[in-house]
Amino acid sequence: MMKVVLVGCGAMSRQWLDAARQIDGLAIVGLVDLDAERAQARAREYNLTNAVIGTSLDAILDQTRPDAVFDVVVPAARRDVAFSAFAHHCHLLTEKPLADSPDNARAIIEAARQAGRVHAVVQNRRYVANVRRIRRFLGSGAIGAPTSIHADFFVAPHFGGFREEMAHVLLLDMAIHTFDAARYMAGGEPASVYCQEWEPANSWYRQGSSASAVFDFGGGKVFTYAGSWCADGFRTSWEGSWRIVAERGSLLWDGHDGLKAEVVASGRDGIIDKTQPIEVPPLDPADQVGGHLGIIKDFMRAIETGAEPETRGSDNIKSLAMVFGAIESAETGRRVAIAKEAQ
Repeated sequence: MMKVVLVGCGAMSRQWLDAARQIDGLAIVGLVDLDAERAQARAREYNLTNAVIGTSLDAILDQTRPDAVFDVVVPAARRDVAFSAFAHHCHLLTEKPLADSPDNARAIIEAARQAGRVHAVVQNRRYVANVRRIRRFLGSGAIGAPTSIHADFFVAPHFGGFREEMAHVLLLDMAIHTFDAARYMAGGEPASVYCQEWEPANSWYRQGSSASAVFDFGGGKVFTYAGSWCADGFRTSWEGSWRIVAERGSLLWDGHDGLKAEVVASGRDGIIDKTQPIEVPPLDPADQVGGHLGIIKDFMRAIETGAEPETRGSDNIKSLAMVFGAIESAETGRRVAIAKEAQ
């Protein structure tokens, strides 16, 4: 039985607890939150009658001696939680983003290395079935190597709470999902970025609700991102809307079930090459899916077998470097080289 303490009992914790209760061999032995009543309410909601409740992570870790910590706190508290977990010899699975600054991200990864603990990030878009299918399809070479990746993200959530007060809220809190998916599906590592943020007149966020970015992925490959968290009407999926252009065709994904591709055929219609539909194969049985559930299972498997989890912090920092590069570009108005972690 793997014993786990979850810290941070806000709304996001429900996704973690919904997944955790589906896994045999995992027990939530403690809940920690600055608001003890909120932690108690979550314990009642999930019938965690034996879980120890408290406001101090160190105290709960001392009392319960768990195998792992689930970190669902706000990004600014990520480093403190990580250091506490590793000091108590716990493995750590953390909500995205990995950290709220490049220095804190590096410090957390180094602390995990020194402690010899498994450290992974809930980058759950990788575990979406169509993301897995796209990666395998592109890797097969059926339409050639990708040359450009384009993602749109337009939704208008009224979260309330800390997100509406964050700086660079879209880039820091959401865009990393899209950035990581682009890295995963199309390959290549980011070399540079130009980004612009703006705040629409109707925005209810303090800063950075809307952004557009162009990344150089090397080898003649470009990734473009356009997004907004205050775009009412015709909203995209939370997974975004994608067009991937390759050497011999293109792929479209609406972020839901609409996934299709075309490949160049023989002949032309006037000056335009003919194309024809090509099937994107179904999910491979070897592919892990399931969002939070898939990630938690992968995390547990890594602890049990010694294998590296797919969303390990030492890889996820490459996606986070895209975020911080975009933020720096937005702040300075200049094209920015992506930090060495991304190379």
